Order: sequence, then structure tokens, then C-alpha cells
Amino acid sequence: MNTSVSAQASTPRRQDVEPLVRLRNIEKSFDHGAGRFHVLRRIDLDVRPGEFVSVMGPSGAGKSTLLHLLGLQDGDWTGEYALAGVEVGPLDTKARSRLRNENVGFVFQSYHLLDELTVAENLDVPLSYRDVRRSERESLVAETLDRFGLAARAKLYPRQLSGGQQQLVGIARALVSKPRLLLADEPTGNLHSEQAREIMQLFRELNAAGMTIVQVTHSEDNARHGTRVVRLRDGWIDADEGR
Repeated sequence: MNTSVSAQASTPRRQDVEPLVRLRNIEKSFDHGAGRFHVLRRIDLDVRPGEFVSVMGPSGAGKSTLLHLLGLQDGDWTGEYALAGVEVGPLDTKARSRLRNENVGFVFQSYHLLDELTVAENLDVPLSYRDVRRSERESLVAETLDRFGLAARAKLYPRQLSGGQQQLVGIARALVSKPRLLLADEPTGNLHSEQAREIMQLFRELNAAGMTIVQVTHSEDNARHGTRVVRLRDGWIDADEGR
């Protein structure tokens, strides 16, 4: 797998820049026996444009729950969440979906490609949820295929690709609609070490070009590619390194 994404100097990261993500006193819990089990506890977190944040912690710490909350896939929480300056709490399901589609791209550990669709058709899926003309969708797909060196594989199906190639398609699909925030859940968990290094190098290049990234990872090596590490323990933020 040979990838290259042209990078440009990032905008200086200043503490007075308006956060892209702003969480205040976020809590999530559910009934458990005679009491309640708390998954997230009093989470205060800002992620500013251009940051590359790695969320780490032991199993059960709340990492994936936090990521799904950031991606507007989980609405069962209390507190305040603003994404791109929009308060999420008051929004109905349709408005949250629109906000997510306009601002967030997802990369999953298990790729989540549609087996019956070609590489190009998989990239078209997120655009189909937006009000984008077919001609513009075709142009965006072609541009993204070229950007990630996938043009020659446009008509192949996921089963015809290696794991690293499938993850590259997953990243391309996440970015085809030009989101402001990229969320990645253990993005190298199913890859061998060389493929993992190449994917993380790609993330570094994307971040250097201005993409805001939040990844969940167990890997200290992966975390070192970012600009900041947030460590969770038992649902609490235990440390925020590099802020």
C-alpha cells in the first residue's frame, strides 16, 4: 500500500480558537440492578480545529461510547454538546443526522464496506445522504479515488482488496464529503504492523493538511502520531496530555 496526501502548513493552534467540539458535564448511564452504571462521568472536553486527539484507556473506560457520542450516533446522554458551534441537545433526530452528515466522517476497525458495491460505489454512499447532484457526486468520488491512489481499483469489490486497501477505502469514504471532523475507532486494529504504520502516516498527513481527528486506540505507537492524548478511566477523564 503506497499512499500520499499532499500536506500544507496547519493553522496555528491557539487556545482562543473556537472549539469544533465542546463538551460540558457530559454523563451517560443506564439502569443496572438496583442502581445505575455510569459509562461517562462529568466529561469536559474541547477539540479545536487542526487537533489530532487520541482517546486511550483500558477496556470499559468509555472510549467508544465517547466517540459514538461525538459522532451523534448516541443521543442518550446529559450535559451540553456543541459541534461546529451548534448545540446538539435541542436538535431532533433529523436535524442531528443532517449535522452529522455535514460535519463528521467515520473510520471503523472493521471497515464496514458494503460487499455488494464496488470501491467507487462505496465512496458514493455518504454523498447519497446529502443534497448533492449526481454529476457533483461523480466528480467528488473521482477526485477522492485519485487523491488516495485508488483510481485503478474503482471497479473492484472489497473482497478483492487486502485489509490495508479496504481500510484505505474506508478512510477515503469518510473524507469524500469533506467533513470537518474525522472520527476513527481503532483504525488499525485489523491490520498487520506495516499496514498500520502506513495508515497512521496517512492520518498524520491529513492532520498536517488541516483535518481535525479524534481516534480511539489502545496503541501508544498510534497515539504518538497525534498532538494530544486524552486518557479515560472508569468513565472519567484521567489525564489530558498535550493540551
